[in-house]
Amino acid sequence: MRMTIPLKERCIAALQARSEWLILAGLVLLIATLSLAPVLRLAMTALTSNGVFDFERIATLLSHKQTITATINTLYIAFASTILALIIGSAAGIMTVFTPLRFKQAWIFAFVLPLMIPPQVTALAWVQALSPSSPILNFLNIEIGNGTRHPLYSSSGIVLLLGLYNAPLVYLTIRATLKKLPAELLEAARGSGARPLTVLWTIVLPLARTGLLAGAALSFVSAIGNFGIQAMLGIPARFPTLMTLIYQKLNSYGTSALGEMAILALFLSLITSIILMFNSWLSKRSDVRVTGVGQSIVWNLGRWQIPLLIVAWAFHLIVLVLPISALIGSSLVRGIGQELTWATLTFDNYYQALIAQASIRNAFFTSFMLTTSATIIIMVLSLFLAYFLIWKNGIMVRFLQIVSEMTYALPGIVLAVAMILFFLKPIPIINVSIYGSAWIIFAAYISNFLALCLRPTLGGFAQIDRSMDEAAQISGASFLKRMQTVIGPLIAPSLVAGGVLVFMSALNEIQVSILLISSSTRTIGPMIVFLEEGGSSALASAVGCLIVLAIFLMMLTANAFSHKMPKGALPWQN
Repeated sequence: MRMTIPLKERCIAALQARSEWLILAGLVLLIATLSLAPVLRLAMTALTSNGVFDFERIATLLSHKQTITATINTLYIAFASTILALIIGSAAGIMTVFTPLRFKQAWIFAFVLPLMIPPQVTALAWVQALSPSSPILNFLNIEIGNGTRHPLYSSSGIVLLLGLYNAPLVYLTIRATLKKLPAELLEAARGSGARPLTVLWTIVLPLARTGLLAGAALSFVSAIGNFGIQAMLGIPARFPTLMTLIYQKLNSYGTSALGEMAILALFLSLITSIILMFNSWLSKRSDVRVTGVGQSIVWNLGRWQIPLLIVAWAFHLIVLVLPISALIGSSLVRGIGQELTWATLTFDNYYQALIAQASIRNAFFTSFMLTTSATIIIMVLSLFLAYFLIWKNGIMVRFLQIVSEMTYALPGIVLAVAMILFFLKPIPIINVSIYGSAWIIFAAYISNFLALCLRPTLGGFAQIDRSMDEAAQISGASFLKRMQTVIGPLIAPSLVAGGVLVFMSALNEIQVSILLISSSTRTIGPMIVFLEEGGSSALASAVGCLIVLAIFLMMLTANAFSHKMPKGALPWQN
């Protein structure tokens, strides 16, 4: 006997399917407008002139001595800092996975903390740490005379700070790889009489080379796009890179230089893409698969355990405590170069930053409002996009994911140039221009950080049973109702984890907003660069200390609620 579906149920099913496709169409329109269209506009501006491919203009700019020098410098600092990051990050991964390090969770928290601190704050802290009034230089009886260039204002200084800054990126990738190595394989090697160093060189590192390559790629791309350190150290040192060259062209020539900026931005993106593709090809050739289940295994270090503990915490004393303490000390005096004593101690810089200076106060407020709003929108978009990616997988949703990942992987300053080109003219139909306003920064944040929230959200969807959604659907619940009452609460921990990462990343970012801010709309990230360039180093230090405090408190808060989040959602969790 043939069963017929009642008309009412068929109408409900049709309306539910229609609502799903309407939301998917909205996602396509939004992501295409904020991510794909600006990038296409960038490519068109860079490659064509009056609608015709202009090879001569491209060749002239790329063959210019200034561009060649900036390109060589960019590749040099990226390669050199990646080597340093690999050494430090791999050592940290091996130590935290295979050794009985005391207070391991606290050590990991401190190791990842610099990655959360804006790079311009890191650079400022190190500049203050090695200034003439630095306690460490006084202790070592090293004097930097007047007129002598600061030791960090050099290519070596940029490489050092980029290597330290990107080491946690390498650590996070290598740690995940090391934890997947089968314990029985390592135990068999130890049981055969092999020493830990022998096991490390002959088994662990060869099997973990895919993780090393992934970490190297992340470090390289991050170094290329790290505007904060390149600007704070490279501009005073007159060491141009592609990032600082784009920034200085906009400052010098304004929007009239957008054509050249587009070419340089596209060239920078091309370098990044080539490195990522080469790394992907190399990873496939180097892929080593082993059987077994990854388990925790700890090597007994015997008499070396205490020296390892001392070296591990001494690293944080030098890399974290020294620059942060110097930053704090510099913020408590009236001018750069003054020694911190009871006579010179002042909190005036904090008063200026929080109350007296309207521009800084407004920058804090603008950053908080933009970041909070963008984080909420991104969390909503990630919830719906992850739903379609996991349970309605198709060409269109996969395309949306690729576009989101693309804009996240692009150097922030490249995305900023793309946003300027796309939103410079008034938006059609409504005839409103958002260039120079907070809205263009808001749009850039959504485009840039969507993938950061989407990743943990996808992991959350993969862990829940779809039958609960299907049961609610059969009961007549609409798509939006199911997302609100069934799926949303189940995905909330993963979604919140992604939102936390977006908030901390966007609150103090500089790569995207440095080209998008205006005299009336400024965020707190670029403010430190402006204060330092204007000679207000003590005030810049106070702003940097407030930023570090905010990041530290957010990490502690997220850490307190980590038991409600999926395992591994917070990068500093072991």
